Amino acid sequence: MNMFPPGAIAVIFVNRRTGADEAGYQAAAAAMEAEAVRQPGYLGIHSVRAADGEGITISYWTHEEAAARWRAHAGHSKVREQGRADWYDHYHLIVAGIIRDHRWERGAQDR
Repeated sequence: MNMFPPGAIAVIFVNRRTGADEAGYQAAAAAMEAEAVRQPGYLGIHSVRAADGEGITISYWTHEEAAARWRAHAGHSKVREQGRADWYDHYHLIVAGIIRDHRWERGAQDR
């Protein structure tokens, strides 16, 4: 994944799944990721989920307006409503600015 520039936005989505309709959830998640990639200002995504259903997905955007456009996207809005109805027990959304991005990986020079 690319480095994220200072001033970019991280949308942090902390959630707990209900466990209902796993196939529908996976299909919707894949469709939303494919659609997000096509949006102006999209920079990338990280997502993890624990065995107990707790998950964190972070999407990265060039600026707050790009993240807000994604929130208002008709397909994303429809899936969000289905998530509230079927797939999530709860979620917490945090929007944060990126100040610095530093990475390290074994065998590579520090960046």
